[in-house]
Amino acid sequence: MEHVVLKTGLNGQASAVVVRGREWTVGAEPVRWFERVNWWEARRRMPRGLSRMDVEVLQIQVRLGNNTASALTTMLLERDGLGGGWRLRESVADVA
Repeated sequence: MEHVVLKTGLNGQASAVVVRGREWTVGAEPVRWFERVNWWEARRRMPRGLSRMDVEVLQIQVRLGNNTASALTTMLLERDGLGGGWRLRESVADVA
């Protein structure tokens, strides 16, 4: 998963996502949830000091730049537990 930059407005709500140098503007209210992490599938022991059992996921619909005519793209972002940033889990363009 690649790291992305999530920009927020003064109210703390997501306003844009920067992926590979391109800025995507949020076009709908984001949806947030938490998922359980199966750490034992990747390691034999839980990493010392991390005790990360849940991961925050953010689903956002974005448009490329400020083009209101562009199609919405749905992105799933996952919180990076180590640095507190975000990683792009999946991106799907909406086709009507």
